[in-house]
Amino acid sequence: MPDEITHAKRDDRPPESRRTRLSRTFDEDAELYDRARPGYPPELYDDLADLAGARPGSRVLEVGCGTGQATVPLAERGCRITAVEAGARMAAVARRNLAEARADAVEVVTADFERWPLPEEPFDVVVAATAFHWIDPTVRMAKAAEALRPGGALAVVRTQHVAGGTEEFFVEVQRCYERFDPDTPPGLRPPAAAGIDGSDHAREVSRSGRFGPTVFRRYEQDLTYTTSDYLDLLRTYSGHRALPEAAMNGLLGCVAHLIDGRYGGRVTKRNLIELAVSRVP
Repeated sequence: MPDEITHAKRDDRPPESRRTRLSRTFDEDAELYDRARPGYPPELYDDLADLAGARPGSRVLEVGCGTGQATVPLAERGCRITAVEAGARMAAVARRNLAEARADAVEVVTADFERWPLPEEPFDVVVAATAFHWIDPTVRMAKAAEALRPGGALAVVRTQHVAGGTEEFFVEVQRCYERFDPDTPPGLRPPAAAGIDGSDHAREVSRSGRFGPTVFRRYEQDLTYTTSDYLDLLRTYSGHRALPEAAMNGLLGCVAHLIDGRYGGRVTKRNLIELAVSRVP
């Protein structure tokens, strides 16, 4: 059930009831999600191998695999994966993508991670790719630690829209959000990548008392979208999907008019992808 932090919302960790409701929106159109959501840069998988031990033959537990954006590359690198995904449609698409990639050493389980019983054999690595913030914060650190062998690693990937790309578009488009989404703070802008330090995650790891120090790696990714592709991407975001239908249609129409009218039908969005690796003693 991955999502990213978007420029139109205040935070990525809503209260429990809202978090649960939003997390269910991804499963409504798993095919769109699979088509529109980008993957991760190759360097991230290199660092997962070097820092977390996600190497050929390692046992990996993936939390919230979505439709397999990270699962397929990890399987192609020889990891043996158990992937837990709450959405039945998302899980079904992930299984199809893995079958097409001929990734045999993967099991996709349809379950909420919080209630899924851990197997007796521990894992070498627990990976959550843009999904950890959807897991109950009272459960996620402790259960991830319990899933790991001594010396095993928790690897959390987070994605955030940051300043860059077609910057003026992301200034102008806020007028669309302010008009159609009442939760949009006035004048909100994508933050600079340099101002994001991962300290909130490091504090959560430290508070849990279950892991050693956290090591971070960061990657910036510029992705260019046509108008229709960018609208498809927006349709996969939980906060957008939760809007009333009239507001959603109005927002998408406003965004499309801006891209076509002012930016020649193409915009570039910059993502900051952060990998945080913490090991159990």
